[in-house]
Amino acid sequence: MADGSQGSHHARAAAVAAAQDPALLAAALGDVAKARGMSQLARDTGLSRESLYKSLSGERAPSSDTLFKVLHALGLKITLSPVASGS
Repeated sequence: MADGSQGSHHARAAAVAAAQDPALLAAALGDVAKARGMSQLARDTGLSRESLYKSLSGERAPSSDTLFKVLHALGLKITLSPVASGS
């Protein structure tokens, strides 16, 4: 896959995370996972492909355990920062 495509998937995941919608974040991570290969992600996380497809469908929020396994396998991390006052 081209690096530009990976970058656009990562940018979408970051933008969705900023929207504070767990189901949208899951869907964005699902896009990244599909672009990289769901079979490889399943091997890297120790989760089944079926479980990953369900968890990253955007229809529900994944468990925190699944979220962290997926983020780690994709080479991503969550960064916390204070919410601006008035938000």
